[in-house]
Amino acid sequence: MRTMDTRIGKVKLNCDFYSGTDTYSDGDIENRLLDIVKSGKDLEEVLIEDTDWPVLYHLSDIRKNIVSWYDFNSKGTVLEIGSGCGAITGALCEKTSRVVAVDLSKRRSEINAYRNNYDNLEIIVGNFEDIKTDEKFDYVTLIGVLEYSIYYINSPEPFLDMLRKAREYLKPGGQLIIAIENKYGLKYWAGAKEDHTGVEFDGIQNYSGVDRVRTFSRGTLDRLLCEAGFKDNDFYYPFPDYKLPLEIYSPEHLPGTGELLSYSPAYDRDRVVLFDEAKAAEALVQDGLFEEFANSFLVISRRAD
Repeated sequence: MRTMDTRIGKVKLNCDFYSGTDTYSDGDIENRLLDIVKSGKDLEEVLIEDTDWPVLYHLSDIRKNIVSWYDFNSKGTVLEIGSGCGAITGALCEKTSRVVAVDLSKRRSEINAYRNNYDNLEIIVGNFEDIKTDEKFDYVTLIGVLEYSIYYINSPEPFLDMLRKAREYLKPGGQLIIAIENKYGLKYWAGAKEDHTGVEFDGIQNYSGVDRVRTFSRGTLDRLLCEAGFKDNDFYYPFPDYKLPLEIYSPEHLPGTGELLSYSPAYDRDRVVLFDEAKAAEALVQDGLFEEFANSFLVISRRAD
């Protein structure tokens, strides 16, 4: 029996599965984010005045570009796994009939609720592995989440089992939407630090000595999806990456001459620039290799039944 449902505005906040501790957090900056969204301030004006990376990352409307272009079924339902502070949640609420957002952190979930005051939104606080529901969805999203599967799934194969568990929540023919960095992204060869570890070449060197996070090549991600019970894995290529995407390329429309920046921006840390990424990318397009070295992947897969 549910005993811990509350409402923040129009949003239902379900804490039935909350452990009582936020096991994943950016620290005190989240208190600042909560104060901002509770104040009702215009977020564009906030971002002009506040240049801290966590504020930009969590509050920028550019984040929505990763899904705002997609033709969702307006009557469809969405399970958003790892919804965080709600950067994507609002766009999903506007494009579908019901969104269930899941996050480990109560504080982040409160930020999401104050930010996205939609009556078709329910936020569940808790570990995805622990949540029990018989509801099935038309879409499940793992945007910036799959790489952290070790935090969510206790198994010898957490990444594969995360995909399998996501599949369980899809209706027959439902779609899984993944956004994740490419471990062999061009920016990493050009000197950018690995996004999760902050160390140059960690992904390229197969995360030697790194236990808690993984990203994948295009081929490995495609194989994982097939093994987990998905088909028709359509790959797209957000630029400069999926976090703040300005363009989303497809196999039918890859970057042309002059479309890319000479280097991928690093908002949260210093980086070196070893070569002109735009020129290298143009050469990769000409040689049919751009899709293997794109900085990020956006993958839309269908449940195989």
